[in-house]
Amino acid sequence: MNKYIAEFIGTFFLVLTIGLSVIGAGATVIAPLAIGAALMVMIYAGGHISGAHYNPAVTLGVLIRGKVNAGDVIPYIIAQLAGAALATVAVKFFRTGVDITPMVVQVGPALLAEFLFTFALVYVVLNAATAEGTSGNSFYGLAIGMTVMTGAFAVGSISGGAFNPAVALGISMLGLSSWSNLWIYLVANFSAAIVAAVIFNLINPPAQSTPIATDEPPYETPR
Repeated sequence: MNKYIAEFIGTFFLVLTIGLSVIGAGATVIAPLAIGAALMVMIYAGGHISGAHYNPAVTLGVLIRGKVNAGDVIPYIIAQLAGAALATVAVKFFRTGVDITPMVVQVGPALLAEFLFTFALVYVVLNAATAEGTSGNSFYGLAIGMTVMTGAFAVGSISGGAFNPAVALGISMLGLSSWSNLWIYLVANFSAAIVAAVIFNLINPPAQSTPIATDEPPYETPR
């Protein structure tokens, strides 16, 4: 149960930061910095408990990588979605009365943008947090947070920069994105996670890949 609570908390603060940074915050350049930093600190906070996925696409990628118990996948995703949903309630409370206009996206560019940077995110997660060559490092949280920050700067105006089905749920509930666009995030995020995990496994043979050598390694579910 502890790991599910950790997933809930981490996803909650990620989506809370997204909502409060984007809605009624004025200076838009602050949002990607805040979002990347929030993800980074929550990863460092919860990595030793749950692996700090905070993202159903990451959970899928780590499952294919073989570093999460199959029985934990559904509870993880439920915790992540619940954290995102509750965060939207908090954002609406803090930003009561602020007018929100859903962003207009073009399907093709949005699909590609979400696919590319979700691929980058899952690829970085797997390489920074599960590969033998980076075993025992202390930079994995920074690398992952910076990947999301980079993606938000690069394609946030194209797709909304979710890279995460739980975030996609959150921005849909907040009215930042139309519900009719939700499928774009689900298709792009999950397909990118699958491709990233398959490629990781191809270029990191099993004999050369081990989880980070700690008692409760990040991105591997503690047993």
